[in-house]
Amino acid sequence: MHHGQMCGRHFASGQPLRLKWSDGVISEVSAGPADMSGTWLAPTLLDLQINGYGGVDFQRDDHLTEAHLLSAARQMRRDGCGRFFFTLITDEWPKLMSRVRRAKAIRDASPELRTALVGWHIEGPFLSPEVGFKGAHNPAVMRDATEADIRELRAVTGCDPVLLTLAPERGGSLEAIRLSTSLGIVVSLGHTNVSADTMRAAVAAGARGFTHLGNGIPQQLDRHDNILWRVFDTPGLMPSLIPDTHHVSPLLFRHMHRALPPERIYYTTDAMSAAGAPPGRYTIGSIELEVGADQIVRQPGKPNFAGSALKPVDGITRAAQMLGKSWRDVWPHFSQRPAELMGLRNEIEVGQPADFCVVTAGADGMLLEAQIP
Repeated sequence: MHHGQMCGRHFASGQPLRLKWSDGVISEVSAGPADMSGTWLAPTLLDLQINGYGGVDFQRDDHLTEAHLLSAARQMRRDGCGRFFFTLITDEWPKLMSRVRRAKAIRDASPELRTALVGWHIEGPFLSPEVGFKGAHNPAVMRDATEADIRELRAVTGCDPVLLTLAPERGGSLEAIRLSTSLGIVVSLGHTNVSADTMRAAVAAGARGFTHLGNGIPQQLDRHDNILWRVFDTPGLMPSLIPDTHHVSPLLFRHMHRALPPERIYYTTDAMSAAGAPPGRYTIGSIELEVGADQIVRQPGKPNFAGSALKPVDGITRAAQMLGKSWRDVWPHFSQRPAELMGLRNEIEVGQPADFCVVTAGADGMLLEAQIP
């Protein structure tokens, strides 16, 4: 709705609010009625890693249409996520740039999509080809980043926010990080077995994030020195976590929240086309995937995961359960923290987009539903 008003309690302060919005923008925030015990207002969920949603595969479809993107965006909105980053994984660079050009042209022409699709995440091909660290990415097309690649990415995306995931041990990566940072591209490390020294050099060069920590790594790690310990020991990185209980076990999830300051953690679904859709066979590009009733995404016959089928609002519920906290405690990890990483604002304030969530909580404090008006 482009115009309206809503009352509820602010998710963080608990204060009753009355919000009014016009033309899709919040126009007034004032005190609301005191008796709003079951309704809460929170900033929309912001997911920086969406590979597809609700049967739409961003990677595979080189004939993406406005209808496809609107379908994905509306299904995410139904599931509490009002803003997302269109994400592409490792492929030949010209194909990736062609897909971004097409999606951006569609987005720019649609007012609804301009509100929802707020940035771009390129995860590869500048990643580690090592077994375990490559994940589901195709090592045959992985390579080092060049100055021309980074400048083309910036030219194709214009002034939009961009997140680039790379492995800093690859040749030329530190130069690519410096150039990306100078052009306003946020660099996240990921799918990497980088040494502690090179990781710190990458941060000094401008790297700020770490993509889906706990994933894109082998099942067995050196107990004395491994990528998890290196991230924990490196100031300046904000890792993302997938809070589905599968990609990161509840035990490791809790340890990560103890090892890292809360302002250094944000959540993502890493959703692919099966998210918000029933079990079955789906794709990320040319990779065929199988999703069971347990919502775990696997390559048929293989144990490794490949993206997730997690709904954003379910990520809030599962994170709260794993940590033994209220949904209100974990909500910033999926709303304000990712915005901070990307230099965006995501608050319930006058002048902000009216894509906030209306949350219904049960008597036990657990999240029941989160919808965007």
